[in-house]
Parts: sequence; C-alpha cells; structure tokens
Amino acid sequence: MKRNLYVSAAASVVLMAGGPVAAATAASADTARTVPAATAARGDVTAEAAIAAALKNYPGVVESLDRDGNVWHVDVITKDGKGHAELEVDAATGAVTRQNVDTGEDSSEHKELLAAKVTAGQAGKAAVAAHPGQVWTVEWDADDNGKAPYWHVEVRGADGKTWDASVDPTTGKATAQSDSDGDSDSDSDGGNG
Repeated sequence: MKRNLYVSAAASVVLMAGGPVAAATAASADTARTVPAATAARGDVTAEAAIAAALKNYPGVVESLDRDGNVWHVDVITKDGKGHAELEVDAATGAVTRQNVDTGEDSSEHKELLAAKVTAGQAGKAAVAAHPGQVWTVEWDADDNGKAPYWHVEVRGADGKTWDASVDPTTGKATAQSDSDGDSDSDSDGGNG
C-alpha cells in the first residue's frame, strides 16, 4: 500500500511539473505551424528580402527589381559584368526561379553599375527614408542622353499612391521625380529621367 502511495505521489509530481511544460510545448508547436502559413498568406516578402534571395541564388549586383502581383522580377549582373540572370522571386514564399541566364554579356555595358557605391537595396532604403512606403521598383538608369546614371525607385505609400525618386549612385541622396496616381506598375520606363 505504501508503495502504491509513493508511486501515485511521484506520478502526481511529474504530471504537475510536466503539465505546464507540455502545454507550453504544445502551444509553441501550434504557433510554429500557424506563423509560416499566415506569413505566406499575406505575401509579405519585401523588396529587401527579394534582393537577398535573388543574390543568394545568383551572386552579383542587382540591376533592377520590379513587383508584379505576387512575383518580384529581379535582374542580376555578375560582378565581372559578363553574366546576366532574370530571376523571379515568389512574393509569398521567397522561392527563386531562374527564368533566363546569359553568360555572354559585354562587361563594358555594366561598368557604371558595377562601380556604383550605392546598391539597389540601399537606393530603395534611401527612397523610403525620403518618402515612407514600400519599395515597388528599383531600376538602374544609365541614360543615353548625357545624364549621369542613377537609381529610379518607385515607392508605394499606404494610400496606394506612388512616389518616384532618383537616387544618386554615389551619395545615396533621394530626390523626387514626380507624384503619380498609383495605378501604374512602373510605367516610368523611358518617361522619367
């Protein structure tokens, strides 16, 4: 009888001590299952995260980044300027898919981009610091009409309107190009400069 009493007492201590631990473990396991699902459902892979994922898949220098629905389109130039990859980064999961890779690029075409002190990611941060919102587009713009090259950055504000900035590739200073009504997905190709 004493033996049963000791076993019962020991079991009670284990259950009392283990109960909260088991409940906490179950709660954290449940939270672990729901957080990634919620994150994926929101589709909140940022421009910065899309750049990081693209560069991990294809190392080099980002030439452009553009959000199109649930996909980030990222163009990367290798550091020697001879390779170019067109990548897609899923905005919900961060998964990268190579769409096109070219290893026969003329490196002289990318000389200014490769020499820029400010990266695409830094240009995006500078634009957001000047005008709060989310980076939607970052493009290297090396005009043929005599203007110095710059980063063109499109920021979408919480109100849905876009703000276009020029970011100096040496200093990182962002200046406004124009305000637009937010119904374009980067129709600034060739118009702003």
